[in-house]
Amino acid sequence: MFLEGLDQLDRKIVELLIENARMSYSEIGKRVGVSRVAVKMRVQSLEQRGIIESYTTIVNPQKISGAVSCYFEMETAPGALDSIIEVLRQNGTVTQIYRVTGQNRLHVHAVAPSGEDMERLIREVVDPLPGLISSSCHMILSRIKDVKGLRL
Repeated sequence: MFLEGLDQLDRKIVELLIENARMSYSEIGKRVGVSRVAVKMRVQSLEQRGIIESYTTIVNPQKISGAVSCYFEMETAPGALDSIIEVLRQNGTVTQIYRVTGQNRLHVHAVAPSGEDMERLIREVVDPLPGLISSSCHMILSRIKDVKGLRL
């Protein structure tokens, strides 16, 4: 599978944290059959090795009144890729940037408080990007399936 470098105990711990990142070490220990201290040591090791990157709260922007979520597909000139990435990285409306294969070199996700704010992002940030060859914007209408993190 994906995590061949993990033993069975680490896999079980990670599965439980994916299910509920707020689960206590004691509860995890009960479920996997080891002590709270052993779980804590395992989790700390997973964090130090970069296997567990972070714990976070995920907010569904579509549940917030008026919020607009969009994906952009962007084709860039080869020499402009780094500068475009840096402009997008610094913008608070942009939530994810992926470098992808194919004609479109970037896949970008943005969440704005309103349609007007999303339009402003397009007009003032995306459209004027030097070296942008083409860009298409796709508004998300509803979330059907959205898996967070790696599933084992």
